[in-house]
Amino acid sequence: MRFAFLLLGLILAWTTPTLAESDTRPLFKLPQEIEFTGPPDQLQNAVIFGDPTKPGLYVQRFRLPPGLKVPPHWHPDEMRTVVVLSGTLYYAFGERWDESKLAPLPAGSFFYEPPHVPHYARAKGGEVILQLTAIGPSGVTRVQQTPQ
Repeated sequence: MRFAFLLLGLILAWTTPTLAESDTRPLFKLPQEIEFTGPPDQLQNAVIFGDPTKPGLYVQRFRLPPGLKVPPHWHPDEMRTVVVLSGTLYYAFGERWDESKLAPLPAGSFFYEPPHVPHYARAKGGEVILQLTAIGPSGVTRVQQTPQ
C-alpha cells in the first residue's frame, strides 16, 4: 500500500508543473534586457513577465512614438493597471474619440482599466512608455465607429 502511495506521489510530482518552477522563481530584468517588438513608428510592446494570452498575472511595457493615436478599444482582462514610466500620455474613457476629453497623465501617473470599458489614448508631444500589470488572458476589441 505504501508503494502505491509512493508511486502515485512520484507520478503527480513528475507530471504536474509546480509553482516553484513557474511562478515563484526570483526574476530581475534590467532595462537593456527589455526588448520591444514592432515597427518604431507604431505601438511597440515587450512582455516582461508571464504570458498575456494565458490566464494569470503578466507584465508588459508599451512604447508609443510621438503623435501616435490609439483608437477606442477595450480588453477582457480580469484586471489591468498601468503606470506611465516616461512622457505624458493623453487618455480618456469612452466609445468615441473626443480630443477634449483626453486627460494628460505625466510620468509617475497610475490608472486602472476596468474589463470591457472602452478607452483611447494619444502620445501628443513625445515618446511615452507605459508599464501594464494585468491578469489575463488578454485581448483587444476595437470599438466600431459609426459616422456622425
